[in-house]
Amino acid sequence: MNAVWAHLPILIVLVPLFGALLAGFTRRADPAFAIALVVSWVIPFCAGAMLWQVLASGPISYHLGSWAPPWGIEYRVDALNAFVLMLVSMIGAVTMPFARRSVGFEIEEGQRPWFYCMYLLCLTGLLGIAVTGDAFNAFVFLEISSLSTYVLIALGRDRRALLAAFQYLIMGTIGATFYVVGVGLLYLMTGSLNMVDIAARLGPAWADNSRTIIAALAFVTVGVSLKLALFPLHVWLPNAYSYAPSWATAFLSATATKVAIYLLVRFLFSIFGVAIDLRALPVAAIIIGLSLAAMYIASLIAVFQSSLSRMLAYSSVAQIGYITLGIGFVNLAGLTGGLVHIVNHALMKAALFLAVGAVFFRARTVQLDDLAGIGRKMPITMTAFTVACFGLIGTPGTSGFISKWYLALGAIERGWWLVVFLIVGSSLIALIYVGRVLEIAWLREPSAAVAEARDPPLSMLAPLVLLAAATIYFGFDTEWTAGIASTTAKGLLGGLR
Repeated sequence: MNAVWAHLPILIVLVPLFGALLAGFTRRADPAFAIALVVSWVIPFCAGAMLWQVLASGPISYHLGSWAPPWGIEYRVDALNAFVLMLVSMIGAVTMPFARRSVGFEIEEGQRPWFYCMYLLCLTGLLGIAVTGDAFNAFVFLEISSLSTYVLIALGRDRRALLAAFQYLIMGTIGATFYVVGVGLLYLMTGSLNMVDIAARLGPAWADNSRTIIAALAFVTVGVSLKLALFPLHVWLPNAYSYAPSWATAFLSATATKVAIYLLVRFLFSIFGVAIDLRALPVAAIIIGLSLAAMYIASLIAVFQSSLSRMLAYSSVAQIGYITLGIGFVNLAGLTGGLVHIVNHALMKAALFLAVGAVFFRARTVQLDDLAGIGRKMPITMTAFTVACFGLIGTPGTSGFISKWYLALGAIERGWWLVVFLIVGSSLIALIYVGRVLEIAWLREPSAAVAEARDPPLSMLAPLVLLAAATIYFGFDTEWTAGIASTTAKGLLGGLR
């Protein structure tokens, strides 16, 4: 057991990678699903063990091929990425039972093994981005996750999924190019790709190469912001979430953008923040401005959507704005709020998109006009949906309230009372589009489109109810969300110049 324990950082990548190969080789849907399910349930134990070890005894450094860093690739796990590894793995484990029925309904039988293969490759890439301590290795995993994501989206039920995948491919390629140019500039200045080593060398290099380092900061920030869908670099997201298979949308909305946010935080605070005073540069102000724009513009667009899935897609752009707003505050309360909202939004949005998938499974539509009275026909599904919606608004007693509370404290700490009112105002806009859906679902007479609808099977219902319950639970017990986020934020801010 000790031998396995020592190799957890590499196993968390290798297990889903080899699982993807097996799923692809099976050529049959049921064995491929079984492999994906087993892998998804194994990974959280690896992530949980590493999180426990990091909290107990500090960061884990794993040297690939016995080559010591910075010469060899290092997998380095600290509180920040252990937090993200746990989130990604748990979302995969909780939602995976939903996939069998949903994927079986939406995807042709011959394509299902490839769907599970691509899911496991995507999982490999996301976990790899989080666990690696090498900037270029992060790029490799970024491309693995992106390429598999394009396929997952293209397998959607609507022909427009192909266009959405192609649009994401173009935008993703641009983002990856910006990122790798930024990493190249860092390598030019420091001669290293190891993140810890880059941070150590940036300080002495800053005096003579300040313009190059700022250029590297700009390229990396823009490239990663495109991946995380920061407004106005979000144009790929609404179509991708609207036309991808329902389960793929739920998984990607809860994980892919969150891992990209982690990468942004890692570069801003653990690498550039060592050499540059982030508060003295306009980067924080730009992030705050774009975040506020996302919170309002995306929310207003969501109000006028006729498709439930598209409405939630624009809502995701707005919610990402809350996360990046906390990052832009560059203080303890704000950064804690941003980090904890990574988890809280993942739980809420996964629940919401699973509910949409369940509605489509039963009613064959996600158009709001067709969903009148769906709450009376699918009461458990829509109750869980309603709970997640309350979390999205930030209602007290839900995890969403905890996030916005910390963000408000961060704004107050900076003396920005106007931003506090803007946070509250954006929540009121969320109340409008959420209230519109709930009025249609609960207060209207059932339409002909939902006359035969009923709650989905237990394998689909259980993950949805569990995520909705978590939205309430983490609104009261914040030790494992806000507690770890606060500890992580202290570490990140403590290393700033």
